[in-house]
Amino acid sequence: MKFRLFLIITVFIIAIDLITKNIAEKVLADKVITVIPNFFDLVLVWNKGAAFGILSEAPEYVRRFILITSSFIAGIITTFYAYKKNNDLSNLEIISLSLIAGGAIGNLYDRLFIGEVRDFLDFYIKEHHWPAFNIADASITIGIALFVLYELFLKRKENEYKA
Repeated sequence: MKFRLFLIITVFIIAIDLITKNIAEKVLADKVITVIPNFFDLVLVWNKGAAFGILSEAPEYVRRFILITSSFIAGIITTFYAYKKNNDLSNLEIISLSLIAGGAIGNLYDRLFIGEVRDFLDFYIKEHHWPAFNIADASITIGIALFVLYELFLKRKENEYKA
């Protein structure tokens, strides 16, 4: 039953990610939209590498192999884990795994069919920019943070309540 929730959230994240990337590609192709001056812009950035541009200077065949393989493996492992553990997982674990899987698959789509990931969320203070990112990146980050938080702090308390 919980695996169904996993699938629903994963598909939702993939859909929102791809829809927002398509909108960004059309609307931001030749402009920047300032949302909050000196803090947040919408801007289209084509990312050949991983987070923070890691591997962006690597040979294309190496970069594509590593990034496509790692995205594929992340999607497979989180899906398999959620399926296998199903009702043994808390709702927070299901949500975190689905955020990771949805984000990994959203970026995998870009890497497979476009060759680069479309990023468009740009946070900064004056000239100091955080690397641009997208919904998939945010989902992966939030999913990992929630999973670690649960495993390190909440799971123990939950088990104490059950005992």
